[in-house]
Amino acid sequence: MQSTDLGNKESGKIWHRKPSPATHDGIIVNIVHSTSEYHPKVLRFLSVAFDGSGDSFIAGDHLGNIYTFDLHGNRFNLVQRTAQACTALAFNLRRKSEFLVALADYSIKCFDTVTKELVSCMRGHESSVCSISVHASGRYAITTSSDTAQLWDLDTFQRKRKLNILQSVGIQKVFFLPLSNIILSCFKDNSIFAWECDTLLCKYQLPAPPEGSSMLYKVFAVTRDGRMLAVGGKSNHLHLWCLEATQLFRIIQMPTKVRAVRHLEFLPDSFDAGSNQVLGVLSQDGIMRFVNIQTCKLLFEIGSIEEGISSSVISPHGRYIASIMENGSLNIYSVQALTQEINKPPPPLFKVIEDLPSSSSNLKMKIMPGRVQRSARCKESKIQTRILKQDLTSNLENKENKLSEGLSRKRLQILLKGYGEYPTKYRMFIWRSLLQLPENHATFSSLMDKGTHVAYLNLQKKYPIKSRKLLRVLQRTLSVLAHWSTIFGEIPYLPLLAFPFVKLFQNNQLICFEVIATLITNWCQHWFEYFPNPPINILSMIENVLAFHDKELLQHFIDRNITSQLYAWPLLETLFSEVLTREEWLRLFDNVFSNHPSFLLMTVVAYNTCSRVPLLSCTRKDDFEYFFHHRNNLDIKVVIREVYQLMETTPADIHPNSMLDAFAALTKGQYPIFNQYPKFIVDYQTQERERIRNDELDFLRERQRVENMKAEVDEQKAEDEAWYQKQELLRRAEETRRELLLQEEEKMAQQKQRLAAEKRELKIKEICLQDAARRRLLKVQQDQCEMELRRLEDEIKRKVQMRDQEIVATANDLEMRQLELESQKRLYEKDLTERQDTVAKEIREDADAYRQKMAVEDHMFQELLESSQMRSMEARRVTEDNLAKAKQACLKADWQIQALEKQKCDDLQRSQGYHEVATLLRKNRRREIEILNAMMEEEARKWKEAEEKQFHLQSEKKASALSDASRRWFLKQETSAALERGDSLSKDVPWLQREDMASTHLSQTSQLNDVPEMDPSTQNKAPLRQPCPSSLHTQQTSWSLDSHPVFSSKKTKEWNHTDYELLKKVRNLRERLTAQARKRCEPPHLLVT
Repeated sequence: MQSTDLGNKESGKIWHRKPSPATHDGIIVNIVHSTSEYHPKVLRFLSVAFDGSGDSFIAGDHLGNIYTFDLHGNRFNLVQRTAQACTALAFNLRRKSEFLVALADYSIKCFDTVTKELVSCMRGHESSVCSISVHASGRYAITTSSDTAQLWDLDTFQRKRKLNILQSVGIQKVFFLPLSNIILSCFKDNSIFAWECDTLLCKYQLPAPPEGSSMLYKVFAVTRDGRMLAVGGKSNHLHLWCLEATQLFRIIQMPTKVRAVRHLEFLPDSFDAGSNQVLGVLSQDGIMRFVNIQTCKLLFEIGSIEEGISSSVISPHGRYIASIMENGSLNIYSVQALTQEINKPPPPLFKVIEDLPSSSSNLKMKIMPGRVQRSARCKESKIQTRILKQDLTSNLENKENKLSEGLSRKRLQILLKGYGEYPTKYRMFIWRSLLQLPENHATFSSLMDKGTHVAYLNLQKKYPIKSRKLLRVLQRTLSVLAHWSTIFGEIPYLPLLAFPFVKLFQNNQLICFEVIATLITNWCQHWFEYFPNPPINILSMIENVLAFHDKELLQHFIDRNITSQLYAWPLLETLFSEVLTREEWLRLFDNVFSNHPSFLLMTVVAYNTCSRVPLLSCTRKDDFEYFFHHRNNLDIKVVIREVYQLMETTPADIHPNSMLDAFAALTKGQYPIFNQYPKFIVDYQTQERERIRNDELDFLRERQRVENMKAEVDEQKAEDEAWYQKQELLRRAEETRRELLLQEEEKMAQQKQRLAAEKRELKIKEICLQDAARRRLLKVQQDQCEMELRRLEDEIKRKVQMRDQEIVATANDLEMRQLELESQKRLYEKDLTERQDTVAKEIREDADAYRQKMAVEDHMFQELLESSQMRSMEARRVTEDNLAKAKQACLKADWQIQALEKQKCDDLQRSQGYHEVATLLRKNRRREIEILNAMMEEEARKWKEAEEKQFHLQSEKKASALSDASRRWFLKQETSAALERGDSLSKDVPWLQREDMASTHLSQTSQLNDVPEMDPSTQNKAPLRQPCPSSLHTQQTSWSLDSHPVFSSKKTKEWNHTDYELLKKVRNLRERLTAQARKRCEPPHLLVT
């Protein structure tokens, strides 16, 4: 399995050598994104989405970095840095280079993978978007959150529709069905609806699940042809729905290991026409199982309990599976490799038995300088053969320089001496190459299946690690080591030795185990020969080397009674993890794994010699213990240089190199037997531990039995005591209850007396309040009547005053007849307008008073209804208690019925009054119409008469013009005679003018006298009309001579008499209207008791 770290690169290759996925796991490449800071951390991928071709996909991590991966071109590119976590992705839009991403700020953004620019931003959600579904045409998209789903137009990036639901229901998922125009909405109450995309009309609803099913639908998957829906939830059951028939046609039960389904995905096939038969089911244990929904057989699975899958996406053509692991990395699986065993053709029915091959004819070998070739028949086996060198007795160094994966140990050592450490990115790969790990999956799985070793069942008590995952991995690794060799279940310092490697390889337990096993078999040689004591032989080697290079320091240790078990063994049993930081420890073991196993022992000596100054200053044993169990101010580069110097300068007789074997990798297929320890001691300790464990179990069982018996005795004693106490309490409670009953009876009697007194007081107060309310109501009514009378009196006084003013104005008008009639006309029109406004105002005031009266009546009627309801309820309550009170309630009800009947009578009288008023109004309206018609006829007659007079005036003017022309002609003939006759003519002209004026005056006067007398009431009701200019001219002509002395005294008296009669009729009409208004405003007589 290849692994690619994106690091800080913006583009690069996905894999560096041609991928060859294995059949058992099918992993093409593992993609990790880590930072290159001082403390590197892994950035977790959150979302993945394939494009329409299936050869490219995009992935986003929790920091908002979005990458595109081209599996066909073996390239990855950084598209965008959004600086926010990606919650959902979609990469199959109509414009192939664009994709949608939902961010943590509830927005949806569209980016272009080619230009790496923002295309649009869509907002509208109020919670995190959990899924994005794109229509088959790529024009529309549906985004779903927990509270709403929204439909977007991807051409305009505008929201078309929004689905709102109740908060108590909640949305699970809303998505488009493939190759159709239908939207499927799934809610948290297991209801599923299908909608038309264009009209958004509900097409159908799936029926409710079976009654025996308690599964809540959580995840959904649809086949490529959109005919079948798979549903799962917190159960090991899967429901398969036929969307065409809208019915549940199959329920599949997964294995018992599956307790909940986290994700569903159909695996496409090129030959199934969209009716997919293989369904991928991701369960709670992080394993995705692929089952055939027709045969219900498990085909294959990806992921494991140690390397669980968080979510998966399958490419549209079904060739790749992109899975986000629980550790945040991204695995790309090859479906072809996973289904290789399934798709194998059946064995042939026809088989041939062949003869034994001869060595000379059937197998031909051709020796070439660099490789071995075989015949065509043997090419299928592809057996790798090593090239034999001429020098068969090559030294150990050349043997060690050959690595299994093509890396040269010498070149790695040169690189290590130049930089001091291996690159962080390739360190794990180099370590695996240096240690030549066999990766025996089957053997490791068999050791893992044995479970937790009994020696490490209570590991968390001795080593309380905060991370539960790290503790679990450490426990499993130690258990595998203990199952591999018995001694590793007895070594107390093994957790300290293995912990650094467990923390480093916690995501790959196989590599972790093999690294530790290789370390133990090579760098921990002869450590366990003196078990359970520390390795005296190893410590003696360290002491000899230290004595050779620094006698003073060794003598100081001897003087202070400090043995090698104190200054060397703590460093070895923890592999320097207590005294070095992470980076220093990694740098050190880059050198340890690249050199002879004696390098580790030399490191102990170098650490002491480089720390000789503080060690020489220490005098107490506690100071030495603290020094070798805590980090110190020491440069690891200096220590490593010192180690290399010690390796070169140490004599061969005391050099550990001569006493330790060379590096030997673990064997392929099966791990080697490890028995380099005193077996009888280990077996004895194991037997003793088992015996002690059995004795402890017997003792615990016996103690538990005794405790159970003691608990039973105590429980029986407690039950007896409790029974006696309960009886005593019951007796006391009975006495107390009797006393309480007597007290309660006395209190009840007193309360009844007080209640009766309070009832009497409340009745008296109620009667007083009713009487006060009645008096208040009467007073309010009286005040209203008095107010109304005062208002009417003020209105009458005002009208009388207006009448007097009108009379005075009329007298003044009659006295000032000599003034121009135009001003008289305007004053008259103004007076008529004021009268009309006064009448309209009176009518409005009457209407307002009537509405107020009706509101008061309705309010009083509502109060009567409420009082009746309250009294009826009281009557029902009193009827159950006392029959006498029921009779009284009946009398009150009869009284209320009489009041209601009287109110009905009053309503009938009021309605009759309304009808009478309406009749009078209709009669007045008819009279007004008749008067209006008469006035219009009179107006037409006057216009006709004015036209005739105007025609007569024009004819007279023409005759006068002719006479003037004849006179001018005559004057021209006789100039002298004209002068004399001109004097006489000048005297005759005024007389002619006066005669003309007099004749005109007489005609207009007769015209005025012929006007018929009108009824004043009719004049008040008739609407005014503006005369036309010709009529005004006629009126001016006729009214301008009213003050001429031609009028006689008799006509003046008749005119004054007519005005007086007119005013008298107006006064009578007003008094009649006032009387009618008073009669209407009288309040109805209500029965008040």
